[in-house]
Amino acid sequence: MAGRAPLRLAGAVVAWLLAVTALGAGAAGAGHAAMVNVLDVDYVRGQYEKGRKLTAIDLRSAEEFRKGHLPGAQSLPMDELTARFAEVPRHDLVVLYCDCARSEVEVAYWFLRRQGWRNLSVLDPGFTAWGQRGYPVER
Repeated sequence: MAGRAPLRLAGAVVAWLLAVTALGAGAAGAGHAAMVNVLDVDYVRGQYEKGRKLTAIDLRSAEEFRKGHLPGAQSLPMDELTARFAEVPRHDLVVLYCDCARSEVEVAYWFLRRQGWRNLSVLDPGFTAWGQRGYPVER
């Protein structure tokens, strides 16, 4: 039972972020302003190979991050996002990822957009696909 408490907390944070996102969705307007910038794992891998400056933000738990993450990734667990969002770089390309439903990582995307970030993208389909393709993982 104790192991479920962090999941309930993370779920509560995601629910809160979804509610806040829903309230602000009307302000985003219609059309392209409401679209999420999604990048395929193959494209992101290509950016690493080209030496493009990017920051991967791992939204999984710190424990999952320690097991393996994208090269140079920064750990920022979803349940800490509202307290630590200022740690996300405002320059270069920022790629958000996790091993969750895309709708959950999009919550983080829209939260950061409302805070003024414009250099964001979402890795799709996520960390598992990265590893399944045999792309480099740091531990």
